[in-house]
Amino acid sequence: MSSDVELALAYNVANAPVRPFPYPHIYVPDVFPSDFYTEIQHNIPDPAAMVPIEQARNIKGYNERFVMEISGQQTQALPAAKKEFWTNFSSWLLSGRFMNLMMQKFGPFLQQRFRGMQGLQFFNEGLLVEDITKYALGPHTDSPRKVLTFLFYLPKDASQAHLGTSIYVPRDGTFTCPGGPHYGFDKFQRIATMPFLPNALFAFVKTDNSFHGVEPVTDPDTRRWLLLYDVYVRAPAQQQPVAEGQPAANVTFKM
Repeated sequence: MSSDVELALAYNVANAPVRPFPYPHIYVPDVFPSDFYTEIQHNIPDPAAMVPIEQARNIKGYNERFVMEISGQQTQALPAAKKEFWTNFSSWLLSGRFMNLMMQKFGPFLQQRFRGMQGLQFFNEGLLVEDITKYALGPHTDSPRKVLTFLFYLPKDASQAHLGTSIYVPRDGTFTCPGGPHYGFDKFQRIATMPFLPNALFAFVKTDNSFHGVEPVTDPDTRRWLLLYDVYVRAPAQQQPVAEGQPAANVTFKM
């Protein structure tokens, strides 16, 4: 049975209008019920509970990003009340229901990307993220394994509105990227920044032109909190045992 919070999230996101240019994306204010957002704020962990993303994911170049898997071992070490909150939250967010709904919402775009491919499997993941001063993210399109990205913004107030994720287009109008590298800001035009406001969501479909990034954070003593929810694709031939802390919810997307 879905909770009232889960149903409210589903309603708000599923009915949000898709902005198709330059790639499909949505921006949803007040994505969670206000009382639940207050609960999230009360349960933000002590920064000491976070680990560098390089340690959690064995990737380089993110020295100012710290993460906690909301369904992993890190949550088990939290104080009892916070452990209970994130365990309950992850149990329904990562159950597969939200993922299935979002794949339906963005179905036409996924049909276009995966046309002719059979037996693909998808899984979801949730990371609580803390970015600190000097964080920056050059324009990139995300990993080729990525399918959908959801950025739930978690600031306490509107004072960090200027720190949102930006959308870019290449100055070379023919340039695309299947995913991986990050590029210099000088090679792109920033066309929009999604305001980093309390209880807002920015989500998009991974494409070869889904260039996004974060302008360098120069505000002193900044802590930029968000919940990163992703859907990934796993081809049958590439299936591996699910890593510890990685949700095992899978769906098969049929063309």
